[in-house]
Amino acid sequence: MSKTMQLNKHTNGLLSIYFTAGYPTLDSTVQIAKTLEEAGVDFLEIGFPYSDPVADGPVIQHSSEVALKNGMTLKVLFEQLKDLRKHVSIPVFLMGYVNPVIQYGVENFCRSCKEVGVNGTIIPDLPMYEYEELYKGVFEENGISNIFLVTPQTSEDRIRKIDSLSSGFIYLLSSNATTGKNLQVEDKAEAYFKRIKDLDLDNPFVIGFGISNKETFAKATTYANGAIIGSAFVKLLAEENYLERIPDFIRSFR
Repeated sequence: MSKTMQLNKHTNGLLSIYFTAGYPTLDSTVQIAKTLEEAGVDFLEIGFPYSDPVADGPVIQHSSEVALKNGMTLKVLFEQLKDLRKHVSIPVFLMGYVNPVIQYGVENFCRSCKEVGVNGTIIPDLPMYEYEELYKGVFEENGISNIFLVTPQTSEDRIRKIDSLSSGFIYLLSSNATTGKNLQVEDKAEAYFKRIKDLDLDNPFVIGFGISNKETFAKATTYANGAIIGSAFVKLLAEENYLERIPDFIRSFR
């Protein structure tokens, strides 16, 4: 991992923000990232848009549609990120679907991530066996962590396999729903989070999907090392003067 990578299993209360590259404007990506770091965010997830984002709720789907219309592609994104590390020092992960990565070329993708200083990737529809058999070597060669997702239905054997293949963190989905649903930390969800925590995994884990306010962030970080805010932040980017609003938005979670 890059020297900027600070996540470890003994760190708590980490706050991550997801936003879509190329939204609300084609050239807004690096400025948003810079402003988020200045506001105190611990690490970032920058989404690269795709035309069929099946796991995303309406807010993030809309941001992807706008970003694609604005002209965002992986090629454009890597061009924008070439000076990323002049402005941003916290860990940065790229999140998206496997189809654009295959089209770009997996080796080219990993090399480009390394060149611009990206720490890792989150590609939910990349099967674990394909990653292990076909791509693990090129990811590791370029120092890029591939982040795997765990759901309430994931077996302990698979979770431990994911832990053994991971070098960044494990992304714990709060439910099987799409993004943008409010986190409901009821008995069943609490049992699920506690089950993962009790496995004493080697890697830290963070909870995503449904983190929308201080209460849900606090509940999530009771069990996990951190939490990821996506749809609630993407909504903010649709407002006027969104850059000026970011510091207050981040403060509202802590």
